[in-house]
Amino acid sequence: MVEYEPVIGMEVHVELQTQSKMFCGCKVEFGGEPNTRCCPVCLGLPGSLPVVNKRAIELMTKTALALNCSIASQSIFHRKNYYYPDLPKNYQISQYDNPLGSNGYVEISAGGRHKKIAIRRVHMEEDAGKLLHQEGNKSHVDYNRSGVPLMEIVTMNPPPPGLDQIESAEEAREYLQRLRQILLYLGVSDVKMEEGSMRCEPNISIKPKGQVEFGTKTEIKNLNSFRAVYMGVEYELKRQEKVLRAGGRVVQETRRWDDSRSVTASMRSKEVEQEYRYFPEPDLVPMIFNDEWIDELHSTIPELPLEKINRFIESYSLPQADAEVLADTPELADFYDNCAKCSKDPKAVANWVTGEFLRLINATGTPVDATKLTPEHICSLLDLIDKGTINRNIAKTVFEEMFNSGKLPADIVKEKSLEQVTDTGAIEAAVDKVIAAHSAEVDRFRAGEEKLIGFFVGQVMRESKGKANPGVVNKLLKSKLAG
Repeated sequence: MVEYEPVIGMEVHVELQTQSKMFCGCKVEFGGEPNTRCCPVCLGLPGSLPVVNKRAIELMTKTALALNCSIASQSIFHRKNYYYPDLPKNYQISQYDNPLGSNGYVEISAGGRHKKIAIRRVHMEEDAGKLLHQEGNKSHVDYNRSGVPLMEIVTMNPPPPGLDQIESAEEAREYLQRLRQILLYLGVSDVKMEEGSMRCEPNISIKPKGQVEFGTKTEIKNLNSFRAVYMGVEYELKRQEKVLRAGGRVVQETRRWDDSRSVTASMRSKEVEQEYRYFPEPDLVPMIFNDEWIDELHSTIPELPLEKINRFIESYSLPQADAEVLADTPELADFYDNCAKCSKDPKAVANWVTGEFLRLINATGTPVDATKLTPEHICSLLDLIDKGTINRNIAKTVFEEMFNSGKLPADIVKEKSLEQVTDTGAIEAAVDKVIAAHSAEVDRFRAGEEKLIGFFVGQVMRESKGKANPGVVNKLLKSKLAG
């Protein structure tokens, strides 16, 4: 039986965080009343002339550099000609044969493998409008988004020597997650997939294993989450294989992901490059980039996610999994970094940040940079634990209170009288009371059910309202239960 192998390419469109659109002064903002942020330029009215948004070019160049791309010394815009109701000019200003950035890569880890996914190009274009479909077979178009700066990042298949291509749904998802993370660190976009500021369109084909020639590709649209990307790619790979094994032929087309049914569905036949009739945009002059300008932009690139992860592992002796979680966003990474620097135990800090801190952040919907907690809160709490002032159970109560109120842990402990009970006599009295109240469990423990020690510890801690020293509790229980 023929064994097939996948060829997966990724086209990712990213709306850049600029104040104004790509070629005019209209405001960039999500939502709002339809068709209220438009002008003759972004509507393509006769006589209007575009002017390049310098800030958008800076953000795109910064991205291309962070993705290890070569920067063109000269680049121009082209007209990509096609008709669709959301494209008011009937052409889209884009870049064609000389993109601003080319030949880069993104490093990922998936399925236990480390790969460098080849990037073919990073180029700029303007966004189209948005079609709004209503019941009764009616559609409206909102041009507020038309002309918004849109950066496109395209992978390369086949990759050059030393680089890799995406070969599974898992790798496609990991690539997109890592790319989104890099863009967040750079601050070039808010990359909110649910709002359309980051859109992914996988191109998928399969071919007999070992065959050089690629199979017929399909493109998937309407993927607005990492889960949808994974499921969409996985479904399409299986669908194409099923078609070929049944003796059918895969058609080059654009398909949409139907999340409610977890399937891809045909939208339209896929255009080939020649149909766009690219030609240089006559209303825009060539862009020239000198080395000094490129070097200046390069110096503004911050420590990127992979560098951050590796530093956390090396400097703080963290496991890979912890470092990955802590480096997820620049805000979380900075918070942990500042906490670790003021603590004697960076691993203990990591446990609290990845545990209680993220639990409360997720439960309350509080952004990391809006929390009332500071590194002083975390480090002071760890000091109280180390000194034996409070135990870890009480520390969780203190943590939640300082998260909600912003009070320092020492003040909370004092106000609520949460100091750990270390008086052996008081703890022994609680132990005796628990043993006397659970004679059946005592007999079972002495008969060999030693796992019941956890039950007794829990009962003593409840009796002491969580304030007993767990070490003393364990020692006394083992001594007395031994008979």
